Amino acid sequence: MICDFAAFSENLPGGLFSILRHILLDILALGRFIGGAMNISFSAADLQFSGPGGSLTIHPDDEISRRLAMLLAGECGGLGATEAARQFDFSRQRYYQLRSLYLTAGAAALAPECRGPKTDYRRTDEVIRLAIRLRFLDPAVSPEVIAQKLRQLGHAISTRSVERVIADYGLQKKTPRP
Repeated sequence: MICDFAAFSENLPGGLFSILRHILLDILALGRFIGGAMNISFSAADLQFSGPGGSLTIHPDDEISRRLAMLLAGECGGLGATEAARQFDFSRQRYYQLRSLYLTAGAAALAPECRGPKTDYRRTDEVIRLAIRLRFLDPAVSPEVIAQKLRQLGHAISTRSVERVIADYGLQKKTPRP
């Protein structure tokens, strides 16, 4: 398998590129010394790289290595985007998305991102301040009434979110003990 590792390794952080380059040159020199080019293959079923000197298994939970192996199989292994994506249970579109991420930001960009909202867009600082203010103005008011007043002011907030604000700031009503 012949691969242009420069296209993959130029996006590696810091001095990792030069280290990787020296290692690859040493491996290629060793391959020529023992009588041929290095032939490294990848088994998607076993998640394992294999070569004449042994094998390297990828941990099943290592999503970055799995994605990088898919890119190596597609770009360097001759499988092409469609077949490599199919073997690794990705769509062709996702293959190209990951390839673009890798080429722009390196292997760290292959890490899976958290889904869902990145910020608390309902309980903004302003809504929290208003909920606390309304609670201080009338300590007997219920979270339902506070939520209704906030909605009248144009803030989309649920009663449960108001209950969370009250609990987070310790503004619950004291319950009398018998």
